[in-house]
Amino acid sequence: MSKVKIGLVQTSCTANKAENLAKAIVKIREAAAKGAQIVCLQELFTSLYFCDVEDYENFQLAEPIPGDSTNALSKVAAELNVVIIASLFEKRAQGLYHNTTAVLDADGTYLGKYRKMHIPDDPAYYEKFYFTPGDLGYKIFKTKYATLGVLICWDQWYPEAARITSLMGAEILFYPTAIGWATSQDEATNTEQYNAWQTIQRSHAVANGVHVVSVNRVGLEQNGAMKFWGGSFVSNPFGSLLYKASHDAEEVAVVEIDTTATDRYRTHWPFMRDRRIDSYQPVTKRYIDED
Repeated sequence: MSKVKIGLVQTSCTANKAENLAKAIVKIREAAAKGAQIVCLQELFTSLYFCDVEDYENFQLAEPIPGDSTNALSKVAAELNVVIIASLFEKRAQGLYHNTTAVLDADGTYLGKYRKMHIPDDPAYYEKFYFTPGDLGYKIFKTKYATLGVLICWDQWYPEAARITSLMGAEILFYPTAIGWATSQDEATNTEQYNAWQTIQRSHAVANGVHVVSVNRVGLEQNGAMKFWGGSFVSNPFGSLLYKASHDAEEVAVVEIDTTATDRYRTHWPFMRDRRIDSYQPVTKRYIDED
């Protein structure tokens, strides 16, 4: 299929895992009723963003993948004939955890998972305490409606991840995300941060000639210290915004894209043709010292 309807589910979360999953299912149904064929949920949608603190109790939120959440979503995918992209806290083994996204095809089939490769460690984003870096490599998923590439939040700042996933054949790049503003920040800082976040992802669309879909959460968390900035969006393969959500409201949006645009943009702006792959070996080094 070339024309595909993409559903974005931007919501707030609570401390109740079952409540968040039930809410996500309601929103998936809403997106499907609007015609969505592929629905993407935000990062770690079954909980509050718990990485603001290093607390061993939070490991209780993790679950196997596949497991209870993917089983529930699989039934919904099959019933509604939609693909679901679901970001979850994975318990792989005792003491081994990942930030992982599962992909369920439109017939409910579990197609596999992607484990977040780039793990941040910043104030209020202490993810290295919880998550082992992904070891599955970059992934694509051949669904009923399109071939998807899935990356997660901090991955979105790295052009290498978008490039490799695109080279593997992804027609659309999806970024489930959880990112916000400290409520103590000034508005100029907020604006600069959001613009950088959106710009880097739109640049992946341009460089690779693919649509980019980024889905973030909203709401105040961390006892009011963090406002998740929403702003979910869809970019076409040349960086033009097809949709942008608000910074405050829960939203379910459905955006139609045409994956044949990739060929048109890549032909007229032949970045893929002119890549000098013989010269890129230095990018595999941490830093290039003069000596």
